[in-house]
Amino acid sequence: MRKSIFLIAAVAAVAMLVTSCGGSADVGKAPANTLAVSSDSTFFNPLFPDHGADPWAIYHDGMYYYMHTTATNLTLWRTPDITQVAHGECKVIWNPTDPSNSRNLWAPEIHFIDGKWYVYYAADDGNTDNHQLYVLENANADPFEGEFVMKGRISTDPDNNWAIDGSLFKHHGKLYMVWSGWQTRRVDTETQCIYIAEMANPWTIGSERVLISMPEFEWERRYKSADGSMPDHVIYVNEGPQPLVDPSGKYVHIIYSASGCWTEYYTLGMLTADANADLLNPDSWRKSTEPVFSQSPENGVFGTGHNSFFMSPDSTEYYILYHARNTQKDIPGMGDCRTPRAQRFEWVDGYPQFGTPKPLVARMTKPSGTPLAR
Repeated sequence: MRKSIFLIAAVAAVAMLVTSCGGSADVGKAPANTLAVSSDSTFFNPLFPDHGADPWAIYHDGMYYYMHTTATNLTLWRTPDITQVAHGECKVIWNPTDPSNSRNLWAPEIHFIDGKWYVYYAADDGNTDNHQLYVLENANADPFEGEFVMKGRISTDPDNNWAIDGSLFKHHGKLYMVWSGWQTRRVDTETQCIYIAEMANPWTIGSERVLISMPEFEWERRYKSADGSMPDHVIYVNEGPQPLVDPSGKYVHIIYSASGCWTEYYTLGMLTADANADLLNPDSWRKSTEPVFSQSPENGVFGTGHNSFFMSPDSTEYYILYHARNTQKDIPGMGDCRTPRAQRFEWVDGYPQFGTPKPLVARMTKPSGTPLAR
C-alpha cells in the first residue's frame, strides 16, 4: 500500500469527504430516505461510489464490520448487507493525537480475537519512510460501544524497519501476523517484502520476522505507468498480504498485492504452504509464477489490488473484496479514484479461482443469506 508522493495528498483530500462520517463526526447513519439493507437481491460495484482504497470486512454476529483507508482517522462501518455498506452506520473510532503516528493512516483492519476487538493500521509522522504498525483494543462486545485504546506500536524487528499492512490469522492454535516491510531502510531503491511472525499476543510479536516473499517477477516490479509517469525513486512492491485458508484443509494461502498501486498494473499474487507445514520456514512457501487476479482493460477495471476476503452471511459463499479504478490512473483534480468492489469466487482442488474483475455494469446476486428490507 506504499503511496508515491503524488498520491499522498490525494488520499488526504479524499479523507475529508468520507461520507457522513467526516473527521469531525463521531457517529453517522445513512440519510433517512435510504436503507441499510436493500429490497433488491442484486448489486453492482463499486460499494462506495468515489473512494475506498484498501477495503477490509469481517462478518460477526449478523453484521459486517468494514474499514478502508481514510488517511487522517480510523472509521468503522457496519451493516447486515455488505453491498449496502456505504449506507450503513459508521463511526470515527480513532482520531490520532501522537505526532509520531498521526499522519497517513493506511489499510486499517478490524479483528475479533479472544473476545476483544483489535484494529491494526500503519501510520507515520508525516514522513512516509517512517511508517510503522499500530494496534488498538476495545474490550466491549460491540465495537461501536466502549472505547478503542492504543495498545502500542508493534515492533516488527530490532531495527524498527518500515512496516505496513499488518493482518492476523489463527492456524492450528497459533496466532500469526503477516505484513509488508523493508529489509533495511531505503537509500534510493525501495523494495517491499512480505514477512510473517508468530504473535505472543494480539499486540506483540513473539518470534523473529521471517521473509517469505520479495518482488522477483516482472509483474511484481512495475513502478512506471503506461504513460511513463513514476515516483521519484524506484519502488518494487510486495504488500497487502491477506491470509486465506483452504476450506478443505490442505493449504494456507497468502494473497498479496504486487507492483505500484499508483499504476494500472497493480495485481495480486499468491503464496501457498501446506496446512501442516512450518509457516515460519520460508521453504514452506511456494509463489505463483503468474498473477492470480489482474486488471481487465476490456471490462474497464484497472489497478486491482489490496484485497481482503469475507463469507456470505450463511457461510456458503466466498467473496474477494478489493479496490480498483475505472481509469488507468487517478484523474487530475479528482483525488484518489480507487473504489472497493466485491465478487464471488470458487475453490478448485484447494486453490482459489478469482476469475476476472467484473465491469461496473455487471449485475451480481447478493451474498447468500443477506437480509432484504421488507
